[in-house]
Amino acid sequence: MKFSKLAIYLENLEKTASRIKITKILAELFKNSDKEEIDKIVNLILGRLAPSYENIVFNFADRLMLHSISKAYNLDIRKVRTLYKQKGDLGDVVETLASKDIKGTINVARVYKELVIIAKEQGEGSQERKIEETADLLKKLDPKSAKYTARIILGKLRLGFSDKTVLDALSWMLKNDKSIKKDLEKLYYITPDVAHLAKSIKTQGLQKTLINTTARVGIPILPMLAQRLKSPEEMIEKMGRVAVEPKFDGLRIQIHFQNNPRIVKAFTRNLNEVSWMFPELEKIKDFVSTKSAVLDTEAIGVSEDRKKLANFQTTMTRRRKHEINKFMNKVPIRFYVFDILVKNDKSLLDLPYIKRREALNAVVSKQGLLVIDDFVLTSNPNDIRKEMKKSLNLGLEGIIVKKADSFYIPGRTGWRWVKMKEKEDSRAKLADTVDCVIMGYSLGKGKRASFGIGQFLVGIQDKDQIKTITKVGTGITDEKFYYLKKLLKSLKTKNKPKSYLLNDKNLMPDYWVEPKILVEIAADEITVSPTHSSGFALRFPRMVKIRDDKPLEEATTIKEIKELYKMQNKR
Repeated sequence: MKFSKLAIYLENLEKTASRIKITKILAELFKNSDKEEIDKIVNLILGRLAPSYENIVFNFADRLMLHSISKAYNLDIRKVRTLYKQKGDLGDVVETLASKDIKGTINVARVYKELVIIAKEQGEGSQERKIEETADLLKKLDPKSAKYTARIILGKLRLGFSDKTVLDALSWMLKNDKSIKKDLEKLYYITPDVAHLAKSIKTQGLQKTLINTTARVGIPILPMLAQRLKSPEEMIEKMGRVAVEPKFDGLRIQIHFQNNPRIVKAFTRNLNEVSWMFPELEKIKDFVSTKSAVLDTEAIGVSEDRKKLANFQTTMTRRRKHEINKFMNKVPIRFYVFDILVKNDKSLLDLPYIKRREALNAVVSKQGLLVIDDFVLTSNPNDIRKEMKKSLNLGLEGIIVKKADSFYIPGRTGWRWVKMKEKEDSRAKLADTVDCVIMGYSLGKGKRASFGIGQFLVGIQDKDQIKTITKVGTGITDEKFYYLKKLLKSLKTKNKPKSYLLNDKNLMPDYWVEPKILVEIAADEITVSPTHSSGFALRFPRMVKIRDDKPLEEATTIKEIKELYKMQNKR
């Protein structure tokens, strides 16, 4: 396919608000893509070159793109900056400057190949090389192709859909409806790479893809998540016999290990590969007695006195890559292992919890770096209460209650895992905190003016939309304000993202941001609200922490808010 033809599809997608119309446009695009290019096309329409766990990213700032545009079109950079101020979008700037005489003859594969070269540039002089290579690519493209290529490089494609919409479109491609979406989701759970799945389906068909796709070392598996229930009695009623485990305030890490050829990888719950954070894992072979394994764990720092577990924020200091050796000694890590998903290249996802626990005990041969967490089997609500009290007395967050015979099913479905925890904000009256998407922010006043941010608007998920639920301006330290402003500044967008639903203009922030950042919010209660598009508001909201370890898909849903609202009214 010519890239110019793909650019026409991108333009149609950008102009379309209806989810079903977007899905049908994508289905048509996939039908018209051949098996050699469909994976590249899927990645490009998602504004990337590979799934997040492969770490192939551009890291290309607006400043670099300004220089690339200047070189590509032989224009003084001051004039490019002026044009940028007028248009507010570098993609639009490129479309304006690109030669209309250029015919769109370059195919998708060639553009993709050149984009990969740009993204993989590293080391001394890499920025200059990126500028040159981007300029060379832009000047070869017709205006529309150049526009979308620039946006892809900048990470600002902004088409308003995600991997799940691509799965819908693949179903429409095959069946003209969403009837096989569940089959596709099962594949995605164990291979969260929609581009790979699209190519596999194009190459060998759906049935062979279903048969041949299995959990394997090196490819992260989407994590299983916990739901909420108010009382132990409800838990036993809905789940029957359960296992009760301690709930740690750590970083959810999926460890992948293989002895030959050697693979040691660590993935967060949002599928980012963060092996560099944990140099200790190079010694994992000393703690396991198997040729390969995938372990579900909670990584927890140990405080400097080595006598107690550190909190989440202390553990997260390890994200400072350039200081990792310093923090490795200052905050040693233990991995509390609570599940095993693969053993000796065989998937264990379809084994009941108890059987997986037996396999786990056989695999971890020595404890130290790895620690198998304790659990108690019971059908008695009072035992759940006892374990909750014991966990809180140990300074832990609470407990996780798991259905004893449940399979490992990614996502938050059914009553298989349920969390029960002490409120992280002592003033909070809700049964749990709420994970919200930052939609935009407003400038501060007084002291806040120096931060460039005073409060921010947050929302929750309702299918493909993000609906407002509150504004937040408290619970934030000066350090967090500076860090948050830095994050949000890079995500600013001129127009409101298509997925955002706003009812009241009085809620409009000074700046909209891309839906990328989750924050954990505590509040006194949930109230019904005609002002917010979710229909609910949080009373006295306070930010607990930035959840940059969680993907957007784990934002609290409107269904969960309704459940929390019912739970608070049962008190």
